[in-house]
Amino acid sequence: MKKIFVSGCYDIIHAGHIEFFRSAKALGDHLTVCFASASVLMLAKNRVSALPDSHKAAIIGSIKYVDRAVPSSDNDAVLDFVSHWKEEAPDILAINEDDAHIEAKRHICRQFGVQLIVLQKNPPTGHTGEQISTTKIRQTINNIHEVPLRVDFAGGWLDVPRLAKKGAFIVNCAITPKVSLTEWSYEKGAGLGGSAAYSILQVRDGLKSEIALGVGWQDPAVIEETGLCVWRSGKQPVLEAKYNPDWLAGRMLIYWTGTAHNTPSLTGQKRDYRLISKAGTAAAAAVHKRDLRALARAVSMSYKAQLGESMSPLPTIAGAIGWKYLGGGHGGYALYLFPTKRSRDIAHRKTPGTKVIEPYIES
Repeated sequence: MKKIFVSGCYDIIHAGHIEFFRSAKALGDHLTVCFASASVLMLAKNRVSALPDSHKAAIIGSIKYVDRAVPSSDNDAVLDFVSHWKEEAPDILAINEDDAHIEAKRHICRQFGVQLIVLQKNPPTGHTGEQISTTKIRQTINNIHEVPLRVDFAGGWLDVPRLAKKGAFIVNCAITPKVSLTEWSYEKGAGLGGSAAYSILQVRDGLKSEIALGVGWQDPAVIEETGLCVWRSGKQPVLEAKYNPDWLAGRMLIYWTGTAHNTPSLTGQKRDYRLISKAGTAAAAAVHKRDLRALARAVSMSYKAQLGESMSPLPTIAGAIGWKYLGGGHGGYALYLFPTKRSRDIAHRKTPGTKVIEPYIES
């Protein structure tokens, strides 16, 4: 009897999985499907399992191509099936051609003397429409297809749990254009909270994803909350105040510096947290009063702290009343504030590399 083995998350079973199981079973006589247990799914995808393991075993095991359905035997994000192999000794491991971990699986197959067969990813029999995925299903269920990004005015880094300062504030605002998995009109490594937005679009826990990267919680917090927000510095996001950001409409422009940055790699650098905290307090006061020029002064205070971190000086754009690097800085986008929509639009026309953004609040 030729034994076939497949493994995957299989969190929400759909027709693409059935087609894969059908193709795998055609390779031999007995098909074992190993699905990611709840703990492995959290480890691999940073998300809670859609169903208890026992329910998944019952559902997958009832599929006519499947002879045995088992949860992970090992707490590993990729090779979560090794103990099953020691027990079962399969002849073939079947994987899809788009498997992201093909080399790791090729190596483990050599160790166990298992044949690796890569299957072409075909649409389900009789299906000619768009490929479906667990992520797309979860997006539909959660009605998450696009999300805003964010600009941070002041208090950046004080959302990183180990850098939090009691009594300090982080001030930020959700922005449009929004992004989706297929439409992303910004540069990458931009300082706009893109990694958090991507996690949310993947229906993962954005907060846990960002903390796991070693950065702070402000990006997923404001992207999911939307609006103009004042947060208390701390280990977890605590919303001090949220406002309609309509008074910022027509006042913001972002400028691409030409260099991407990587925020996690910047976390340990020395910086003036006292000045950063002072800027956050000033920005919070400005937002409470809807005072654009006071907010611009707080932004300029943040920029002063950034220059103290040896960031390159940003270009002066005519008409702007305050500017700073976004996110971790040292590249990415920079934010420029303007007193009027007219002055902003003139600057946009005259300055290459700029992009118009607008504040956003969920209606």
